[in-house]
Amino acid sequence: MKFRFTPRAAALALSSAFLVTTAAGLAAAQAPAGATAAPAAAQPPASDALPVPPPPAIQGTAWVLMDAASGNVLASHNPDLRVEPASITKVMTSYVIAAEMAGGKVKDTDQVMMTENAWRKGGAGTDGSYSGFEVNKSAPLVEMEKGMVVQSGNDAAIALAEHVAGSEDAFAALMNQYAARIGLKNSHFVNPHGLSDPNHYSTARDLALLGRAMVRDFPVAYSYNKIKELTVGPITQPNRNLLLWRDSSVDGIKTGHHSKAGYCLMASAKRGDQRLISVVMGSTSEAQRATDSQALLNWGFRFYETHKLYDAGKSIAKQKVWKGASDEIQLGVAEPLLVTVPRGKYPLLKPSMDVPKTLVAPIKKGQAIGSVKVMLGGKVVAQRPLVALAAVEEGGFFKRLWDEFWMWWES
Repeated sequence: MKFRFTPRAAALALSSAFLVTTAAGLAAAQAPAGATAAPAAAQPPASDALPVPPPPAIQGTAWVLMDAASGNVLASHNPDLRVEPASITKVMTSYVIAAEMAGGKVKDTDQVMMTENAWRKGGAGTDGSYSGFEVNKSAPLVEMEKGMVVQSGNDAAIALAEHVAGSEDAFAALMNQYAARIGLKNSHFVNPHGLSDPNHYSTARDLALLGRAMVRDFPVAYSYNKIKELTVGPITQPNRNLLLWRDSSVDGIKTGHHSKAGYCLMASAKRGDQRLISVVMGSTSEAQRATDSQALLNWGFRFYETHKLYDAGKSIAKQKVWKGASDEIQLGVAEPLLVTVPRGKYPLLKPSMDVPKTLVAPIKKGQAIGSVKVMLGGKVVAQRPLVALAAVEEGGFFKRLWDEFWMWWES
C-alpha cells in the first residue's frame, strides 16, 4: 500500500516526534540525581535498608523531631497537644523583630529603652530570667535582642515589644499574625516572653515549624542562638542550652521553663546538608531535656538522610508552548528540592511531573506551571510547584494564527 504524505500526516508525524522527545525528557527528569538501581533481591540487605527502629524513650508531655528541609515529622508524641511554650516564646518574638526589620519598620541600630514597665515585670527583682540592662537607659536593638535570646531576658523581651509595636498587647497581635503566616495552626500568644497565661499556648509541632521558619527566613537573627554567653554591664550569663557545649553540630535554639510548662527545649543541629529540629516539652529537669533532645537528634541523623533531588533554577522538564515567540519552555523549581528519607531508601524514590497538556503564551518567568511530586512507598514525601525558568512572550500575528490552526486541527 502506497503512503501519501499529506499535511495531516506531516502534522501527526511532527506531533508524535515531539511527544517522544518530551516523554524521554520527562523520564530523565524523573530520575533523582545520583540514584542507583536497588540491590537485587538475592543479595542480603544492607543495614541502612533495614526498617527504622523506634525512637528513644523521651521524658516529656509532648515532643517532635522534624526535618527542616521538608517540614516532615520523623517521630513524635502528642505533637498537637496544647502546651505552654514558656521562654521558647522568645523565638516567635525574634521572628517578629526580624520580619519587621526586613520590612524597614525597625533597625538593628535603633536605641531601645529599658522602660520601668519592662524592668519591673521582667528585671532582676522578678523570679524569671533577666538580661541586666539598666532601667531607663537605652541599648542598640541588636544588643537588647541578644540579651533576650542568650540570657532569655524577660525584661529585654518586653522592652523590644514596646519598641517595635508600642505595647506588649500590640506586639502580641503581631506575633499571632506572623504565626498564622508561617502556618502555626494551634498557637496563640499574649506576651513576648512566655510567662504563664491560660491564653498563651502552642504545640510541639507548631514550635518545630516556628524553629524551621526562623532558620530558613532569618539566618542572621537565628545565629544569635548559638552564642554561649553574653555580658551586659557587670553581669555575664551563659546560654541555658546545654547542647551548645556537647555537640558542635547544634547551633540553637531556645530553652524554656516555668512551673506549669516544665522544662522545655527546642534544639536544632546541622550535619552536612541535613538539618533536624527537635522540640521536647514538659521534661523533668534541665539535664533531662538536654539528654532527650540529644538522643532524638542522634537517632534522626543515624536513621534518616537528606538528598538534594533538584537544584533551583535548573531545567528538569520542558513543555510545548503554543502562540509564543518560542516553541517550548524549560521548567524547574524555585528553591532546591531536598527530601529526607530513611537511610537506604533513596533509590526507591519515584518522582513524577504533573504539567498541563496545553500551554499558551504569554508566560511569565517564575509562573507556576504544574508540580513535581516525589513518592516513597505510595506516600508523598515532597511536592513543589514547577515554575517557568524564562518568560515566553506572545508570538507575532502569523505565528499565533498558525498555532491556532494546528491547535484546532489536533483537537
